[in-house]
Amino acid sequence: MANSLSARKRARQAEKHRLRNAGQRSHVRTTIKKVLAAIESGDKSAAETAYKAAVPAIDRSVSKGLMHRNKAARHKSRMNNHVRKM
Repeated sequence: MANSLSARKRARQAEKHRLRNAGQRSHVRTTIKKVLAAIESGDKSAAETAYKAAVPAIDRSVSKGLMHRNKAARHKSRMNNHVRKM
């Protein structure tokens, strides 16, 4: 348990940030799963619209420091390849 005043404040801030990050991370994962589900179902138009919604969410997560830029690029590239091959 934090004892000093500044350590208590940092603990409060860390908890707020953890909750915010968890929500944003969940949103990104949900958008990725929607793309993969559309690809699995074979619906190309749904996959394209889901991909177009997922890309800005992934880019936002990179700018906020939730995901490394190379991981984001890898996700976008693989999803795009799957959508284009449909």
